[in-house]
Amino acid sequence: MVLGASDMWAKRDTTQSDPTDFTADELQLLQRRFGVHGPQPPLAQLFTSGVDQLQPLRAQTLDRLNNLKPVILRECSRLSVNPMLVAAVLFDEIQHSKPGEDLPFIAHSGLVKTHGPGQLGISELIHQNLLPANPSQDDIVWARELLLDPAANVRLLAGKMNRLKRDLGLPKESILEANRSNFDAKAIATLAYLHNGKLDYPARILRYMQDPALHALIYGSQISHPDITV
Repeated sequence: MVLGASDMWAKRDTTQSDPTDFTADELQLLQRRFGVHGPQPPLAQLFTSGVDQLQPLRAQTLDRLNNLKPVILRECSRLSVNPMLVAAVLFDEIQHSKPGEDLPFIAHSGLVKTHGPGQLGISELIHQNLLPANPSQDDIVWARELLLDPAANVRLLAGKMNRLKRDLGLPKESILEANRSNFDAKAIATLAYLHNGKLDYPARILRYMQDPALHALIYGSQISHPDITV
């Protein structure tokens, strides 16, 4: 049975509530359906916040996203997914990635479970019917190589957001815009939560979606770092 957005919010006033504030019933439904869980431990949240203040790392992340911009725009247009949502997820995952985790020998060692700029796992390829439910070792090797390819990874991330929209019963053709309605903002927060599985993640993604430099990158003609002092 597909969990519908109307089922989640039928008894909720989505015009006034904080979109990142999930009720106990909503959390129970999402946990049962998708296996998500609580927020990061406080120390991990503090580390994440500290990383966000590193301006050279921010500049590097924006440069990587600039290289991925064509595929972000193409795939999001094709699948009716908000490109700012995908860009914000990529910004977060790239900026907080661990050094060396996407080296091929590390990826193929099995020590890490998610790969590439969108931090996707092999399970996502199964969800998108690109792998059988019980992949062979050759299938797994192929999947890891695919996930390590940045353009393919972005394509799969957009596909994941499209899949989750469908699973939630959200409007197929709507890209969802957080500043248009609280319903859209709630839907985006839910998609972000389901991508990462941590309860503090949606607020971060909604904040990144309003970042002026990220907006300029996706919707402008050139990259801009207005808050970086040389």
